[in-house]
Amino acid sequence: MESQIKKIHEQLVSKQITCTSLVQERLELLKANAYNSVNSLLEETAIDLAAKVDAKINNGEKIGLLEGIPFGIKDVYMVQGTYTTASSDMLKNYKSPYTATAIQKLLDVGAIPLVKENCDSFGHGSSSENTIFGPVKNAINPAFVSGGSSGGSAVNVAKDYTVFSIGGDTGGSIRQPAGYNKIYGFKPTYGRISRFGLMAYASSTDCVGPLAKSVEDIRIVLNAMSGKDSKDQTTILSTEISEQEIAKDASGTKVGYFKNFIEGDAIDAAVKADFFASIEKIKAQGIEVKELDFFKGDTLVSTYYTLAMAETASNLSRLDGSNYGNRIEGENLIDTYATTRSESFSEESKRRIVGGNQVLSQGFSDDIYLKGLTLRDQISTNFDTDFKEVDIILSPVTPSPPPKIGESLKDPHAMYLSDAYTVGFSLGQLPTLTVPQGTVTGLQVTAAKNNEELVLKFANFLKDTI
Repeated sequence: MESQIKKIHEQLVSKQITCTSLVQERLELLKANAYNSVNSLLEETAIDLAAKVDAKINNGEKIGLLEGIPFGIKDVYMVQGTYTTASSDMLKNYKSPYTATAIQKLLDVGAIPLVKENCDSFGHGSSSENTIFGPVKNAINPAFVSGGSSGGSAVNVAKDYTVFSIGGDTGGSIRQPAGYNKIYGFKPTYGRISRFGLMAYASSTDCVGPLAKSVEDIRIVLNAMSGKDSKDQTTILSTEISEQEIAKDASGTKVGYFKNFIEGDAIDAAVKADFFASIEKIKAQGIEVKELDFFKGDTLVSTYYTLAMAETASNLSRLDGSNYGNRIEGENLIDTYATTRSESFSEESKRRIVGGNQVLSQGFSDDIYLKGLTLRDQISTNFDTDFKEVDIILSPVTPSPPPKIGESLKDPHAMYLSDAYTVGFSLGQLPTLTVPQGTVTGLQVTAAKNNEELVLKFANFLKDTI
């Protein structure tokens, strides 16, 4: 698909449409949507900003490429003065006192925020059902889940309610819903985009990233948000990616895939067949493809959830009703803490907090948590070895198609295993893009750290190949 950002920009500049009419049209679609993708609308702000863009155009002033482009924000990002609920009872009345760096950068170039988007509470889930706003329905078939935790963001893009949306990816929370809704979803190299103002789930793998309908739109938004931030010491310097870089010929690219991902018992037969069919099409273009060895999916899932639960238990310990968030009074202070947290966190959040506290507790931390840290180092070392042999790693996004709404809630273990193909790349802190081709939930394209342009270039190649 062509760049929606560029198309709308041209329409605005040539006065084929006004920014106000564009924003109002998208707001009406969001109001009428039947997919539970909306937590709150930023209507007044959006219309005010649109009027300013129209005034600039009418005065003959130039506007930037993202100026006037409507976008959505997963409801885990601070935007000053807006409700930032994390789709939870705990923060259902919380208003942001400041704006996240990544969102501020988009505001600074004139992009217009329309909506705070539904998601799994605090990012805890792979289906966007763990939310006080009701389960987000799949954009293609509403009987199925949208994926998670950035389900609302993916659906709003897929349904053209927003031109792009900003999700958060900890273990696949952008890539999996992008695959379920057949759009592009990008998790950049850890640290490329500031996490300041993103509610922390697992700080060592949390990433800010865009969802959109084209590779070019992913590139444009990625460039706008990237860069060092004094408020986030994990951020890194990065260079802007040009359109010419990602349009280059992909010939000579060496591709690998993890054979144990494809040969395991967990993978759906249709996903396996489609993946191998895609590999054959790639080979037919003269691309060298190599089998690689990697950790088993259940090992990756166990390692990821051990570390992620430990980190979320620590990060969410501050939410006890004392300083901010919902507060339920008890008979004494300890009872108030216990009641507030028991009543205000979802069942899935409580499951992860309890699990995290257990792996960090005395008698368990050496056997479980420290082992998880060791395995994470081994996973990173394995990737370093692989990227000496290949340039790109291809994999399915998920082992199977999206489940029906309700199925994941009945079997949390199955929900965790649906992340088997995404969490390894999170632990390795690698740039990974979901492309909406190749299997029923798409393909993941992954490169070594700080090689975003190679990922986007190969995605363009796949667009014309499979």
